[in-house]
Amino acid sequence: MKNFLKNTRNFQRNRDGNILLEFAIGSGILVAVFVGTFQFGYSFLQYNNLENAVERGARYASLIDYDSATDTPASDYQTAVQNMVIYGDPSGGTSPVLPGLAATNVNVTACGISTVCPGYATAPGVPQEVTVYIDGYTIDSVFAQTSLSHKPSVTFPYQGFWEPF
Repeated sequence: MKNFLKNTRNFQRNRDGNILLEFAIGSGILVAVFVGTFQFGYSFLQYNNLENAVERGARYASLIDYDSATDTPASDYQTAVQNMVIYGDPSGGTSPVLPGLAATNVNVTACGISTVCPGYATAPGVPQEVTVYIDGYTIDSVFAQTSLSHKPSVTFPYQGFWEPF
């Protein structure tokens, strides 16, 4: 009985392996936090790049000649704006600013030709603003996917020349 009590006291005092156990639990939590931070940061970076591309495209769309008699832009206008968003060049390119970004994801609309834009007092007939937005694009991060619908969306007042055919 004496040996049993002595061994029990020694066992309670022996702390070999406690550090290893604490390290295993702590490192598991730290790895999870770092992975989550990386995931959020990467998704945010991709969204920020997409937002900058849409802003460049909307700015370009607000400055070039609009040659449609409706709120729906002509195909050459829309293609030039889509190329500006996707490649950073209105004539096109080979590598998009984001992987998987296609012309079907970029939408261009004008307001003010057949309808009055909100916030404008003038009658319809001239483009007043141009909106470029992304629809149906998915940001592929390392561990998750984020689907975008009408995000990001940028609107600029139209400053170019209206040349209806």
